[in-house]
Amino acid sequence: MKSTNRSARALAWTARAVLVLALAGCGTPTQRPLDRSPMGEAPRVEQPAPAPDAAAHPPARGLPLAPPRAVSTHDELRRQAAERMVAADPNGTYLGEVPAVLLAIPVLEVELNRDGSVKAIRVLRRPSQAEDTIDLAIAAVRKAAPFGDVSRLPKPWKFNEVFLFDDDRRFKPRTLDD
Repeated sequence: MKSTNRSARALAWTARAVLVLALAGCGTPTQRPLDRSPMGEAPRVEQPAPAPDAAAHPPARGLPLAPPRAVSTHDELRRQAAERMVAADPNGTYLGEVPAVLLAIPVLEVELNRDGSVKAIRVLRRPSQAEDTIDLAIAAVRKAAPFGDVSRLPKPWKFNEVFLFDDDRRFKPRTLDD
């Protein structure tokens, strides 16, 4: 009986060690420095939409975005937002299989106003290389907005998106891989 408990504990410890090592390779979430509010709330990263690099991403020629559909869940909101980001920037995105090695993986938290417009964007994970992909991701969110009336959804009106950037600095929203 004691041997079984030791084996189980050793297996659990090994699994935790593997998880820690795997997560360590992913980098840690970081934020751009901002002043903290007097209430001790987490800082928000609010940035103006940067001008995309015209050489890396020529302007897309297509129809303007259709109005957003009504959504009834946060999952629908997140899916619609990812689809709108791809539709808003077809030359800056890719679909299909994700490359085995990615250039960068920034993660953003997007907070919305009642009408679906962007209230705030917070960087949850900053890649250790190709930091310009953060600006590309923020620009993609702003270009795809608004995301539809969210007033019927429970608060908070937020969603997170993981941006999977390839070597050509094109991204795929992780939501579309589900």
